[in-house]
Amino acid sequence: MIRWQFPATLAVVAALGLTACATTAADESTTATPSTTTTPPRSTSKPPVTLAPPTPTVDPYAGLPLIDHVTWTDTVDGARLLVVPTVAGRRTDAPGTDELAWQEVLALDADADAPGMRDQFVCHWVWARMVAPDKPSWNLEPWRPAVGYSATVSANCNPGGPER
Repeated sequence: MIRWQFPATLAVVAALGLTACATTAADESTTATPSTTTTPPRSTSKPPVTLAPPTPTVDPYAGLPLIDHVTWTDTVDGARLLVVPTVAGRRTDAPGTDELAWQEVLALDADADAPGMRDQFVCHWVWARMVAPDKPSWNLEPWRPAVGYSATVSANCNPGGPER
């Protein structure tokens, strides 16, 4: 019968544990015995990541006019400015083109610079181009209340009542 001596066994196990902890990768490669089997190292490299092509940073419509022409008309409610965008004005999505287009409107007719008209214009620039990209003109009315951009958008670009 084998008789275990607990304190002596504990000392041997602890010593083996300390010895095992003190080895390094270099030690392991030089101390391998014929009975030790080695597994090939696993690759730590990850498969290549396929990236989407970069978004073009150049506006293909840069330098082209965004507004074709503007025309004032009279309606039952009052004056209306018809703003007709060009193809470039309908299709560009480059940042800042809303302001460039508004400056073109003002260059074509300075009377467009009335309270609320810019908000109506930007509303059309952002939303009408999405919802009705082929709408012949964007109609801006100086008689509409100047309620700010957010309220203009909430009113479908026509604060103060529907377009008639």
